[in-house]
Amino acid sequence: MNKVKWGIIGTANIARWGMIPGMKQSPSCELYAIAGRSLEKAKKYKEDYGFEKAYGSYDELLDDPEVQAVYVPLPNDIHLKWVTEALKKKKHVLCEKPLALTADEAKLMFDTARENGVILMEAYAYLHSPYVDNLVKDVKSGIIGEVDYIDTAFVTQGYKEDFRLHKEFGGGAFYDLGCYCTTMILSLIDSEPDFVKAVAEFSDLGVDFSTATILRFKNGARASFQVGMILDMNSNSRYDRLYIHGTNGSIRSDVEYNQEGEVSYKIFTRDRIIERKVFVPNNYSLEIEQLDRCILNGEAPHVTPEFSLKNMALMDRVLKEIGY
Repeated sequence: MNKVKWGIIGTANIARWGMIPGMKQSPSCELYAIAGRSLEKAKKYKEDYGFEKAYGSYDELLDDPEVQAVYVPLPNDIHLKWVTEALKKKKHVLCEKPLALTADEAKLMFDTARENGVILMEAYAYLHSPYVDNLVKDVKSGIIGEVDYIDTAFVTQGYKEDFRLHKEFGGGAFYDLGCYCTTMILSLIDSEPDFVKAVAEFSDLGVDFSTATILRFKNGARASFQVGMILDMNSNSRYDRLYIHGTNGSIRSDVEYNQEGEVSYKIFTRDRIIERKVFVPNNYSLEIEQLDRCILNGEAPHVTPEFSLKNMALMDRVLKEIGY
């Protein structure tokens, strides 16, 4: 099998516990290079995870002609700079969500990818899950009729110290968690939002601890979501929910966003209850394998530029509403 040589710029925690294990499980991925802000830290990752090369700067990795694709898990505020740099060096890019701070930034990135003949995909590992695929298929099958309301939540613990607490890094609950809710809703409602109302509780540093939003779509469907970093401090606690109401029934699920293993959700129709059970492998592995197929075989990205731009446009409206 042909393999794609991957580089990672940044030694973020999500690379350590999420993407790198997923890459190691993928038969189409070669764990080739790691770059950090210090060569010492990059070398530690090289030794721990089996990278072939370690670099003490991001530019050095991007200048390596062997690197075909780059994963970007950097803080939100510098996605634009380093994604654009990588694309201009003709590297395919997988960038952690949210791709950008605004829809205009995201459009610039996708324009740069197109101009340089490479692929840019926003990293929503959970959207590659068989759980989400089955959920979307059930909704589109009409088993619960036309969707008229969706409610979802993603609430985590608070933090004593974290980049998510700082506005200059693009922190806050909505940027970090709200993008899960907006992408889930947009995956299930095939319409454009025409009404957005949101309110948030802000910290002294200017980021939202908690944000609540209601949406109405042009087809008449409505949605609401709640995100927050408000549970017991540094406890690893979280709360997830998803409720989809249709004209002929509903779907209920308490599955965590980005969950693995055997997961299930229940479909309630007028005359029966159906429990769907789905086995979910490592979503990061599924994500990297899908982008590898795009690079090697010309497959279209699962998370398309059009979807990412639609989502960022909705996020812009929520951010404006809460006064971020």
